[in-house]
Amino acid sequence: MIQKDVSLKPYNTFGFDVKAAYFTKISTLSDLVSIYKDNNLPSKKLVLGGGSNMLLLNDFDGLVIKIEFEGIEVTSEDTNHIYVKAASGVTWHGFVEQCISQNWAGVENLSLIPGTVGAAPMQNIGAYGVEIKDVFHSLEALNLETLQTETFNTQQCAFGYRESYFKHQGKNKYIILNVSFKLSKTPNFKTSYGIINDTLAAMGVADLSIAAISKAVIQIRQSKLPDPAEIGNSGSFFKNPEISDKSFAVFQEAFPEAPFYKISDSIYKIPAGWLIEQAGWKGFRKGDIGVHAKQALVLVNYGSGTGQEIKTLAMAIQDSVRNKFQITIEPEVNFIN
Repeated sequence: MIQKDVSLKPYNTFGFDVKAAYFTKISTLSDLVSIYKDNNLPSKKLVLGGGSNMLLLNDFDGLVIKIEFEGIEVTSEDTNHIYVKAASGVTWHGFVEQCISQNWAGVENLSLIPGTVGAAPMQNIGAYGVEIKDVFHSLEALNLETLQTETFNTQQCAFGYRESYFKHQGKNKYIILNVSFKLSKTPNFKTSYGIINDTLAAMGVADLSIAAISKAVIQIRQSKLPDPAEIGNSGSFFKNPEISDKSFAVFQEAFPEAPFYKISDSIYKIPAGWLIEQAGWKGFRKGDIGVHAKQALVLVNYGSGTGQEIKTLAMAIQDSVRNKFQITIEPEVNFIN
């Protein structure tokens, strides 16, 4: 059913009260194909998953399609791995919980990340030393030109840091239908990133398990990040910048106290939250938009803020960080006009 003049406030985690000229919910592939075959519908379309990684700047004068495909199934297994397919409309954390309940290892460090399974490979979501590409097997997507289903492997997805083929060359050309993951029967615990080890110790965990790691990650995230149900936000707004070894040497000489992560012999990652905080933005508020008081990476809408106001704030933060550190931080969220 196609609805007109629908508020998107319930469908974006920033809670912006913008309107869609047309709106529909889709739960089957045949209905999705029918939408794209209907020449009477607007050609301008926006596909929504969990609405957690987007900045709606204005009312949308086309058709918004809310994807609600559901289902998780085991497709095969071998001695060491189990292959699990999840529909794109499944909530990401719901998928993680299902994996933990079945003792399928690999995604526990990605607990409590907002959004849906379909958005996970698009963003190559990651946290605490793990990214989707580490557990990815394949995905199926609808080609919007041919309206045929295509399968993509890891190489074809062209994963990068919070990047993939679907954010660039494939943008607006495909809709991800489902994602298959290669999960482990024997856990390979990753606890050295961030404060996971410290949190596990504080929790009194004696026997390490994927469930324990998940609980630790959830505790860390809840202590730092605001709940979108209480304060509108999209989680981390900026990506952590990666700089060359030469740039890092100059940076470290000027700011020896700065935290960093060595990615390779020639690439270093600097926490964007630290850069933003040192530039004086943590806790900033103007009207109903601002920077979260506990995590400078998170831009927030306290009630009646707008996407345009968040964009203006983000650009001011970028300029400030660039001027102070000669480092450019890039948004992780997608700007939607």
